[in-house]
Amino acid sequence: MPSEIVPERAPFRVLVIGGSYAGFATIVNLLDLCHGKPCRFAASKTDDASRNEPEQRRVPIQVTFVDERDGYYHLIGSPLAFASSSYAAKAWVPYEEIPALKTPEVQFVHGTVVEVNCQAKEATIKENNTQTHRRISYDYLIAASGLRRNWPTVPQALRRKEYLLEMAKHIDGTVRATDGVAVIGGGAVGIEMAAELKAVRPECKVTLVHSRARLLSSEPLPDEVGNRALDLLHETGVETIMSTRVTNIEKKDEKTSVLSLSDGRQITCSLVINAISKFTPTSSYLPASILDDNGYVKIKANLEFPDNAPNAYYHHAAGDIAAWPGIKRCGAAMHHGHYTAINLHQKMLAELDRSSALTMKLVELARDVPGVIGLAIGKKAVSYNPLAGVQSGEDVMKVYFENDLGYRICWDYMRLGEAALV
Repeated sequence: MPSEIVPERAPFRVLVIGGSYAGFATIVNLLDLCHGKPCRFAASKTDDASRNEPEQRRVPIQVTFVDERDGYYHLIGSPLAFASSSYAAKAWVPYEEIPALKTPEVQFVHGTVVEVNCQAKEATIKENNTQTHRRISYDYLIAASGLRRNWPTVPQALRRKEYLLEMAKHIDGTVRATDGVAVIGGGAVGIEMAAELKAVRPECKVTLVHSRARLLSSEPLPDEVGNRALDLLHETGVETIMSTRVTNIEKKDEKTSVLSLSDGRQITCSLVINAISKFTPTSSYLPASILDDNGYVKIKANLEFPDNAPNAYYHHAAGDIAAWPGIKRCGAAMHHGHYTAINLHQKMLAELDRSSALTMKLVELARDVPGVIGLAIGKKAVSYNPLAGVQSGEDVMKVYFENDLGYRICWDYMRLGEAALV
């Protein structure tokens, strides 16, 4: 069948909500594909994504991404950012300083998405600087705004200048903690925060209090993972109190707090870090009909909105905001973004050459997603996946995190330091 080529058209307008792992993975891969280049995340021959070999034809595109922050923040580096001022400065990069985004094809809006009208394909955005509302029309939308996490899981500042002040204030509190620091919560956040603080300030007494008998008790992981994490935590010098709840926190003065425990004990410390992670999907701007009971976006395996959403074909969700099996991780978020970019590119090609729509095959996420994890604990790390089992040590730390909690790994994997291909 001869190709039915559509005459040159205006650039496809793509709106990406969220400037973190899923959003950026979508943007950088989509730019490469639309430039007629191979996908930035090179697919192996066995990867389902390799079924869609990139076309050489250039696709006109205009990407607008919206984020509440004014820069890319390396989320998984938070435990170290809350302990080290030099690392905190590195972990937040203003969007205008990221080489991969320095192209006329990408525009950043510093603001909050208030509403998405799927029928009209229009989003209403409240701009942070002016507090005014503006409407943006789009051809394709990707919801990748993730989860709203409480402090100190992530900093709450939305501008880098305010973020550095927030970090400095917290770090100063750890320096002045002559009676030690108590970390409440033995999930991934609590473990890593306690370990990083002890690694940066070995002279500081750090005590982690957890209500259950095993660390990582809320995750679908074998007991051995939590047990190994506890051993590594003790190796760093962190003290632990297990199977005990904090029933009350009384601040005696500016330098002293007293924690009352469920077993009748009391412990005194200078600083309390509540690391019981609370998070909710940032999906309030989307129709309630496409959300599950917890606010996550229901998606198909090809990352499209469910069929009950108007224009579902043109709407996608990726990363932590999506209702999909598996532990929420940056690796999974980037994988979502990768596949979203491939599918958007395929759809755009089908619009430019209508005959190719007959052979278009969208890639799909695997439905059977096992629980996997990598956790940095001092100079070592513990990891788990069903094939390799539980592993730990300095070699595991090097593979998963290197010496900067994965900052260089993520930055280079997305090739954010490289100019967009033209």
